[in-house]
Amino acid sequence: MATVLDYAGDGIVQLMSMAEADWTEQELKDALQHAILLELATIPPYATALWSITDPDNSKPVRQTIHDIILDEMAHFGLVCNMLTSIGGTVVVTDPAAVPKYPGDLPGGVNPGLEVYLSGLTRDSAKLFSDIEKPENPLAFAVDGNTIGAFYQRIANVFPQYAHLLTGQKQVTTSIGSRDIYPMNTIDDVLKAIHVIQTQGEGTTASPEDPFPNIPGELAHYYAFKEVAVGKKLVFNDGSQKWEFTGPDVPLPDTFPVARVPQGGWPRTGGPNSPDQNTAGHLNTFNQQYSDMLRALEHAWNVDASAIGTAIGLMFQMRGTAQQIVSVKLSDEPRFTYGPEWLLVQQ
Repeated sequence: MATVLDYAGDGIVQLMSMAEADWTEQELKDALQHAILLELATIPPYATALWSITDPDNSKPVRQTIHDIILDEMAHFGLVCNMLTSIGGTVVVTDPAAVPKYPGDLPGGVNPGLEVYLSGLTRDSAKLFSDIEKPENPLAFAVDGNTIGAFYQRIANVFPQYAHLLTGQKQVTTSIGSRDIYPMNTIDDVLKAIHVIQTQGEGTTASPEDPFPNIPGELAHYYAFKEVAVGKKLVFNDGSQKWEFTGPDVPLPDTFPVARVPQGGWPRTGGPNSPDQNTAGHLNTFNQQYSDMLRALEHAWNVDASAIGTAIGLMFQMRGTAQQIVSVKLSDEPRFTYGPEWLLVQQ
């Protein structure tokens, strides 16, 4: 029977407080399920910001950055799902207790106090994204707290004790852009995947660049988002011998002014910014597509790998529906527009 973890709980904090020697097979499976929820949690805020950009050309600065990071996160999600199913675990992403909720904390108590919300792209939302991706010891400034990278390191430290559980069962093999989701047949496969996830998000202790770039010179997620947040490119200062955000300007692209989506979504029965019937229809359609996509992902890893094609198709449909939503002005605050709600619809 699949373990259902509480998205709003402090499961990651509890796992991080345990000695590695005390982790059992169940702790490892729970950690991987938490990691799946972490990867899933980043996509709605990043995608909402991406879809708020008016120019749909994914090769344009800033839009390309966010687009490529989303593809990385999708690949990370797939790699961790393969880790879990390869040792006999079950992927759970459609239970109401496990689905991300916005605004709110990241799952498991990681980066405590960081409120993650859905909105259009702004300097503030870009700062939020950089805070989500922050390393333990960033090259550009100091931070503290439980980070995603530190959690993955704990998984990497413990997993070799359970390498004998790797069976290669119920895994998905596909590509997201140029990013491979591959089977976890050996412990080397697992550790390689964890290293990719960590360094694409955080860089290395020596460089802010992604060592597994899709574009030469591509920065790790934290630094790429930080450039957008501060409006300056990250450059190496020969005088101070430090990486600093003092390079050329990074202008924000034109965007629809998507407002922060309220808890539980936009009101349907009257009240401030209640959408009209047409807009409500688009919002409901998006939520249905999102829910069907989550169900297809679960089916792909737990039953039939070919369902990944259905999930990818639904992601494209979600983009089209979201683009219709973000162009509609709020009924009571027309200086802002609506944004998709990313709400689970029960079958």
